[in-house]
Amino acid sequence: MFLYQLLNFFFAASKKEDDSKYDLSLYKRGDLLEVPRTLFTHFGIYLGDNRVAHLIPDILPAITKDKSAIAKMVTNNRLLMGVITKVASVRVDSVVDFAYGSDILINHMDKVCSQPPLDGEEVARRAEKLLGSVTYSLLWYNCEHYVMYCRYGTAISYQTYQFCTTVRKLVFSRLSAYLTAVCGVCFMLYLSCVTPLTVLLTVLVSFTIWMAS
Repeated sequence: MFLYQLLNFFFAASKKEDDSKYDLSLYKRGDLLEVPRTLFTHFGIYLGDNRVAHLIPDILPAITKDKSAIAKMVTNNRLLMGVITKVASVRVDSVVDFAYGSDILINHMDKVCSQPPLDGEEVARRAEKLLGSVTYSLLWYNCEHYVMYCRYGTAISYQTYQFCTTVRKLVFSRLSAYLTAVCGVCFMLYLSCVTPLTVLLTVLVSFTIWMAS
């Protein structure tokens, strides 16, 4: 009980926004909403009547059954801990709680995705059908995969693609190949373990990175 109270204090919502900041008349059922959140963009589907369905990591359901506490706005601390522990669900929140104080873009992905959007009612129906706990993965199934499936019929994430492309450029680069070779040589000399096997491994790893760059 004490642990829950401590975590509840730590995860207490730090942002309180005025409902009047968001004009609900701008949103239609089935619209795809996106807002900046932590290091990434967060996505949701507008269901109408000030309700947004979104897939969001949240540690709180793993440590308490208090539905009133879980229903409160998911703070960044709760979100980040949920990402680490892979605890997430598709839930419905108000526009204010979903936006977390940020400006909202409406259907911006329509300009990015090559697939035409589905009918708004079908989009919302798909979003509602998937409500509840989900198997979460930052790279393979996140909030963007969820909304892209609902609105376009294909579960993809452009953020994930961009992230993986950046990592590939950093890891599989010629500079990385040089550094791997240098570090391998230094490691062998420092440990005095220059053997055919260690030389072969150093050359093989460096060559693989070089060829992939």
